[in-house]
Amino acid sequence: MKQAGRIQRQMEQAQADLAERTVETTSGGGAVKVTAKCDGRLKAISINPESIDKEDISLLEDLVLSAVNSALDQAKEISDEEMGKLTQGLSIPGLI
Repeated sequence: MKQAGRIQRQMEQAQADLAERTVETTSGGGAVKVTAKCDGRLKAISINPESIDKEDISLLEDLVLSAVNSALDQAKEISDEEMGKLTQGLSIPGLI
């Protein structure tokens, strides 16, 4: 039980650390920049005004979607890696 309590505290600290850690991705050669936190939340989306073509809004939408998905994928990878370090070798049903 002591080990479980220690692991729980470590996991809570890791989650707090991940909530502060960010990743940044771009799409369209930098036209869209997305920053995501490693807890799965978006922090910021930046769109270069020069990249906006009012005749092709669907392109901008695709660029935003691509950058968001990429940022969230990277954040999830980091989160999975960090949490995996804590649970390595453990086999506790329902923990992960």
